Amino acid sequence: MSKPTRTSRSNYSSPSEEVDGFNSLAELALDLRWSWNHAADEIWQQLDPVLWELTHNPWIVLQSVGRNQIERLSADPIFRKHVDELIQAKTRVAAAPGWFQQNHSPSPLTCVAYFSMEYMLSEALPIYSGGLGNVAGDQLKSASDLGVPVIGVGLLYQQGYFRQVIDRDGAQQALYPYNDPGQLPITPLRQADGEWLRLEIALPGYSVWLRAWQVQVGRVKLYLLDSNDAANYPAHRGITSELYGGGPELRLKQELLLGIGGWRLLRALGLQPEVCHLNEGHAAFAVLERALSFMVETGQPFEVALAVTRAGNLFTTHTAVAAGFDRFEPALIQQYLGGYAGQKLGIPLHDLLALGRQNPEDSSESFNMAYLAIRGSGAVNGVSRLHGRVSRQLFGPLFPQWPQADVPVGHVTNGVHVPSWDSAGVDDL
Repeated sequence: MSKPTRTSRSNYSSPSEEVDGFNSLAELALDLRWSWNHAADEIWQQLDPVLWELTHNPWIVLQSVGRNQIERLSADPIFRKHVDELIQAKTRVAAAPGWFQQNHSPSPLTCVAYFSMEYMLSEALPIYSGGLGNVAGDQLKSASDLGVPVIGVGLLYQQGYFRQVIDRDGAQQALYPYNDPGQLPITPLRQADGEWLRLEIALPGYSVWLRAWQVQVGRVKLYLLDSNDAANYPAHRGITSELYGGGPELRLKQELLLGIGGWRLLRALGLQPEVCHLNEGHAAFAVLERALSFMVETGQPFEVALAVTRAGNLFTTHTAVAAGFDRFEPALIQQYLGGYAGQKLGIPLHDLLALGRQNPEDSSESFNMAYLAIRGSGAVNGVSRLHGRVSRQLFGPLFPQWPQADVPVGHVTNGVHVPSWDSAGVDDL
């Protein structure tokens, strides 16, 4: 498969694409830097004030507005000058060395792969539910500002997380509005010949085709996978339908697509991250696929591959109670990973299950994704000093001979990406 070298602007065509000035507007609209930099807000408000106020999605505004409106505003020297200045500023920011380049150059660190089940970047891209997505989105934005070489990996959900409304009786109603890819600020990831980059993932008795998408987040790219491909059986097209929806089997499929499919996507792109960051245990299957890649490249057995690659894996746990960890019944792991363990990793299912169990010899114990992440990572951290202490208690049983204070779980206190939470008025001040 040839290396993908470009993205197409959209999977839908717009009659306005041939209008002079459209390309510059599209370049601005498809870079989520606008989600924390309000300099372009006036542009979208001028194009369609009502739609902008309703959606705060520049790409929807640009896709919806008519040719005449774009031509009229592009003919206005003040409007055109504003757009040109924004494009120039964007180019300068992209070319200028960031904090990382200024303080850590030359650095052996060239790529960090950041795996997360959700990302909260903007209401225009509703693939998040709460705190985990908040952290992931803010960290991608901070990486962009600082110039840290991070690449995000996630899933594109057709419906995302539910929207809560309260009916006249005071009861909660859950709504699942459809995420139309043509109206999201994302672009299909295509190969050099224009073919959509698609990955085939084998599941028991069938294969699932995954489409790849790209989100531009300032200097950082976020890659998303979804199973809503016409080549898939209808039931399998819905694997990426809802965030945290369905039962354990659907959740397992989603996490297989994120971890295994996500790592294969990076390899298909020719990327070889030195660091793999697991934002919660949802992405822990990336540990196995990374080890498999090392096995294929070096001919080493799984035990060696895991020992070598785990040094470059980092696990951030967010859960403060044991019940919050994803667990799967042994029979479900056998169904979906039995062949992968024996045919790909070259290990018995027992050894794979042991990576996710407190007691490897207890055949009834469920498979804990957080345990897999810990055993496959060189470093583990909580998200605050207190959470680090709580996590050492939670994971203490994995280290029965260790004093609790020495359980290898540290902490990094989470912050926020302040510009994302500032208003335009505060920016002016």
